[in-house]
Amino acid sequence: MRTHRPGAVVVVAVLAAGLGAVTSDAQTRAFRTPWGDPDLQGVWSNQTLTPLERPAEFAGKTHLTEAEAAAYQARLRRALNADNREPGTLRDVNTAYNDFWWDRGDRILPDRRTSLVIDPPDGKVPAMTPAGKARVAAEAEANRRESDFPAGPEDFDVYSRCIIRGALPRLSTGYNNNYQFVQAPGYVAILQEQIHETRIIPLDRRPHIPGTVRQWLGDSRGWWDGDTLVVETTNFTDAARGSTFRGATKNMHLVERFRRVDETTIDYQFTVSDPETWVRPWTVKVPWFRPEGLLYEYACHEGNYGLANTLSAARALEREKQQAQPQK
Repeated sequence: MRTHRPGAVVVVAVLAAGLGAVTSDAQTRAFRTPWGDPDLQGVWSNQTLTPLERPAEFAGKTHLTEAEAAAYQARLRRALNADNREPGTLRDVNTAYNDFWWDRGDRILPDRRTSLVIDPPDGKVPAMTPAGKARVAAEAEANRRESDFPAGPEDFDVYSRCIIRGALPRLSTGYNNNYQFVQAPGYVAILQEQIHETRIIPLDRRPHIPGTVRQWLGDSRGWWDGDTLVVETTNFTDAARGSTFRGATKNMHLVERFRRVDETTIDYQFTVSDPETWVRPWTVKVPWFRPEGLLYEYACHEGNYGLANTLSAARALEREKQQAQPQK
């Protein structure tokens, strides 16, 4: 019979720990394309229940304990469950789909952070400038008018018109939080599931297009900083309502960083700068995970019957209003 020696356990544990570190480094080096660039290819998702900004109840607290995280996550799931209906109310109509159709995810971040914003340290988006506040207020008023009597398609924002479904950078939403990376020597392409827009990003540090040229998703230029893909985007447009990020101007400057962490995770961060909108730059960090399943076509328009019907209803209401007025 062999006797058990406690010291052997320590030796084995140390060797295992060392082997694990070596394996981790080897895995990192293994994520390479045939031409040697870090490999980001595949389908990824940024869905999470963690809010952009730190809730007031967690002020001064960057991370939750396991117990706090479990309770908070359960509370969010209950609050966001679209099957909790209130028949006969406007809220029930606005809820639209039942919970089966939503794909916002069901978990907060694994590290239990209380916000996606990591800078400023308080987990809050910086204060807006007076000009920024005025733009946001004007857009809110335009959104209110849109629901009254829109005169034509131009009265709707770019989201309702299926032009783009949110400007860069993209945050986790109720559904369609998937992205696909495709790489070739000198280029990275990022397909966004929502509206199926594709950003084609050259990696040769060529200059941006002239400032007179503006695009819905801006003009992106990338390069490798070690294992991190850095993407700088400028040349945004404010040509239509809703075409900029959270009320920013077309001069917003965006820097994104993508780093493959392991088989199923990309560390993603972005920093936005726009002195005309916020009093300081701010940074978000959120992991992208490997989802199950395939990426399917996103068909937003399909004739856009909703837009046509909304305009028809507005004209009908105008006729009713005119007919109800006393005849002179």
